[in-house]
Amino acid sequence: MLSQLIINGIIAGSIYALIAIGYTMVYGVLKFINFAHGELFTLGGYFTYLFFVVCKLNFVFSCVLAILAVMLTGILIERIAYRPLREKSRLATLITAIGISIFLQNIIILAFGSRVKSIRFSGMGQSLEVMGVFITPIQIAIFFATVILMIITFLFINKTKLGKAMRSVTDSIKTAQILGINVDRAISTTFALGSALAAIAGILVSLDQDMWPTMGINAGLRAFTAAVLGGIGNIRGAVLGGFVIGLVENIAIWNLPSGLKDMIAFLILLCILWFRPIGLLGKVKDEAV
Repeated sequence: MLSQLIINGIIAGSIYALIAIGYTMVYGVLKFINFAHGELFTLGGYFTYLFFVVCKLNFVFSCVLAILAVMLTGILIERIAYRPLREKSRLATLITAIGISIFLQNIIILAFGSRVKSIRFSGMGQSLEVMGVFITPIQIAIFFATVILMIITFLFINKTKLGKAMRSVTDSIKTAQILGINVDRAISTTFALGSALAAIAGILVSLDQDMWPTMGINAGLRAFTAAVLGGIGNIRGAVLGGFVIGLVENIAIWNLPSGLKDMIAFLILLCILWFRPIGLLGKVKDEAV
């Protein structure tokens, strides 16, 4: 039983980690939480449903189109909604992010309806027993896809010229501008990369579970909690936080009613804010007053 819960926690943590990277990347650059990020996760599944189920396109091609569509959505959100508010208060940006989240939820309902949707392949949802633990091929794919994407993301941010530009903007936008870095391009790239990861997470979940228009709320809140737990702005922390949240909430229901599962992430968030607001891997930074 415990081993099954651990496997379930690792699979759930993989998804939370992918979404949390987007949260933490945007915060690292612009110092605000993009609460519309959960809806980008939802759009990943729904765009795949549109291209694959409705338009009858090849599945791989449908996934690529879905990722590109979500990346474009993320870039447009940054340019239209967030860029004009870059010099404004964080409260204005926060309210805007919540408004965009509600707007996207309603767009999904208008376009696809409020009924549950699903994408299924024959045999892919069939459970396999491995050393007493049951797992589906889709869940195996979720874990390995997540690990590969995380490695690619780390390499991109740390080894490429554009990734280093993003890190420079994270340290200081003004300093990056003085050094001749195209700040707008770096920020757009941050949104594009974070949106792509959220879209892929949405696609993977849509293959394993049903979809509904507000599914991004719970997933987004858990991913946000993971980002805070690991240390908001720290990508490694976001990954660590995602797996911790996934494991804790799945193991906890071993001794708690399953209905309390949604509450566990909030309890973890409260505890981390009380006892270590900078997160597990966060560092205290001095700010000029």
